[in-house]
Amino acid sequence: MSKEESALESPGHDISSGSNGHPREDRPPLLAADEPPPFEVLNAGSAAKIIVVCDHAGNRIPRSLNNLGLDEFSMRRHIAWDIGAADVTRFLAPCLGAPTLLTNYSRLVVDCNRRLDDATAFRALSDGDDVPGNHLLTATEKQRRADAIYWPYHQAIASQVDRLCREDFAPALISIHSFTPFFDNSHRPWEIGVLWDNDPRIAVPLMKNLQDRGLKVGDNEPYSGRHPHDFTVDYHGEKRGLPHASIEIRQDLLSDAQARRRWATTLADCLQPILEQEELYRFFTG
Repeated sequence: MSKEESALESPGHDISSGSNGHPREDRPPLLAADEPPPFEVLNAGSAAKIIVVCDHAGNRIPRSLNNLGLDEFSMRRHIAWDIGAADVTRFLAPCLGAPTLLTNYSRLVVDCNRRLDDATAFRALSDGDDVPGNHLLTATEKQRRADAIYWPYHQAIASQVDRLCREDFAPALISIHSFTPFFDNSHRPWEIGVLWDNDPRIAVPLMKNLQDRGLKVGDNEPYSGRHPHDFTVDYHGEKRGLPHASIEIRQDLLSDAQARRRWATTLADCLQPILEQEELYRFFTG
């Protein structure tokens, strides 16, 4: 796909019909009419040069899925969402004036930052917690969830990118996540991580700006931007040549609204001088 193409495509996926290109069979709707839409949009018509997304913002489960068999404690854990990331994103949006998209439903329903053919897109076991409602999912049920939540979210991101892109202008894309302070009984020392692959235009100066504030910054830590199965930034950012970065903040530093607001302010202050550089907004060709 060229940078200018706007159609949202994925191997084997036709967004006007079912995943195999045939009309969808009649199925009960995943979301009831009185349930929230699959995603939330802030500043939808903004002419800002940057788009902000939060793939794991919400922990709702559609009523039709009976909470996936999980209790409320499990649904408050990090397995269901990126704790604190939604608030950071909402606080960041007005600082940047950016069109911003946040998922409303849990990553356990369908993970909007995974390829749909990745086993972790529909987890039956997550950090030791069994997810009964994800056992033995059929292809039809996976597609029902993707059609209701995953593809509408990604189509909305693509629409924002299309709206802001011009032949000689590429908007920036920032993705906000959070991570647990411990993994496999090991402490993760980074306070914040910046994930990236081939395009250093935002990631490298952002890491420097954060380090200049005395923060412990992970360069592709605690996860790597080179991971082959992450989807959002790879598809909407890398594939289209947009300047981009994914940001991970440690969850124990996001304990309340005040802390989340501070992190949003820090990110805005560290991003602003980068975003003011007009040469940033060019399609990346490697």
